[in-house]
Amino acid sequence: MEPNSPVFAALSDPTRRHLLVTLAEASPRTATQLAEVYPITRQGILKHLHVLEEAGLVAVAQQGREKRYTLTPEPLSDLERWIEDLNALWDARLRRLKALVEEDGTP
Repeated sequence: MEPNSPVFAALSDPTRRHLLVTLAEASPRTATQLAEVYPITRQGILKHLHVLEEAGLVAVAQQGREKRYTLTPEPLSDLERWIEDLNALWDARLRRLKALVEEDGTP
């Protein structure tokens, strides 16, 4: 996963992260239903949902006159792998530092 991935941009906003949690708990939901839960307008919710959709984190299904939004968590797996890779790099660095300190013999 590239650090400039749209997933990072989508997750950088607390409202969008909260929308993902809401959709994970109960979906599909319409923008109107979501706007009832948040202190922002339906248009504001739609803007956030569009960003989430562009990042692949939300899918939209048209049902009659309504659009229903559902969480699509697959991009989060890519993010999880990226974090694991970053942790592995950090752990390797700490192991090298520990070996260096132990080799030196100073407490």
